[in-house]
Amino acid sequence: MSTNLDTCQNCEQQYEKGFKFCPHCGQKTNEELTLGVLFYNTISNYFSFDARFLKSFIPLMFRPGYLAKEFIKGKRLLYLHPAQMYLFIAVIFFFVFSFYTREGREELDKSMQRVLDNRSEKLTETDSVTTEDSLDLKALAAPLKNNGTTIGLDEEELKALDSLSNIKIPKSNIGKTFTFNEEKMDSLIAAGATDEELYKAMGMSDDAGYFTRKMYAQGLKFYKNMGLGQVYQTFIDSIPLAMFFLLPIFAFLLKLFFYKRGRYAHHLVFSFYYFSFLFVVFTIIFGVNRFWPIPDVIDWLIALSTFFYLLVAIIKFYGQNWFLSFIKSGMVSFLFLLFVLPLSFAILGFISFLFY
Repeated sequence: MSTNLDTCQNCEQQYEKGFKFCPHCGQKTNEELTLGVLFYNTISNYFSFDARFLKSFIPLMFRPGYLAKEFIKGKRLLYLHPAQMYLFIAVIFFFVFSFYTREGREELDKSMQRVLDNRSEKLTETDSVTTEDSLDLKALAAPLKNNGTTIGLDEEELKALDSLSNIKIPKSNIGKTFTFNEEKMDSLIAAGATDEELYKAMGMSDDAGYFTRKMYAQGLKFYKNMGLGQVYQTFIDSIPLAMFFLLPIFAFLLKLFFYKRGRYAHHLVFSFYYFSFLFVVFTIIFGVNRFWPIPDVIDWLIALSTFFYLLVAIIKFYGQNWFLSFIKSGMVSFLFLLFVLPLSFAILGFISFLFY
């Protein structure tokens, strides 16, 4: 039995001397920990930024359907794993996209602050007596007076009439179409009313359930702070998580239209690569527009080209003719863009409102 053996520092298994990599776990047998090795391992372990990424990127962009087809054939190590590629490119996309969302949040906060300032000014105005409001009631009382004498009124009734003409009537209360009186709400908030009192002023019943109370609580929070910017930020922060649900739904639609063309996992692989391509395209659009604004028509043409990429990818991956592939890819895109995506974002927006 050979005694010329070394022990792997990682898995502690023995192997013959001279091996560059451990045959059991794959770790290098003699690798000094330098700063370059440390950062290379970090990048390669978490993002697989190595030769496989470079080998995968060009086919991803210019050979639709090729990577998915090769992966299904069994070439699992030659190219980057579809989920790893998706995660790496998605991180880059949302990093670039964050610059736009931050500016959008700032603009919304400024707009909401102006609304709060205007509301505060209106509340101050309703506390003062408006001459026009008093003149309306005085005009009604004028026909009842005749050169200092009254018609059918004694002295006490006249005093009551004079008092009536001085009542302050806020004009903004007339013809209200809101579910609650804004002036009343502002007055209660300024007076330090409790949340329960404010809920009742908003119209909540005493026997409201948990979900209803949650809605009123968030509505009051929104009214006090005009928190559209907070809801917007919560919505944006939730999009990466939502994509992990939307991608499997897209794969499920592919399974419905190509149910004889492989298992669901095959459609999922195709979806990972296609969504990776989408993220690359939109990263380029957002990134370039950040420094050199592109005409909108060009942006839309580039976005439209992603459908033709999908069409070619489906033809190559599923091996169907152009006509059937065009019909099916059109139906998948139609259902996803006009039903799944809007419904998902509506649900996401509602959840963002409930938990911002």
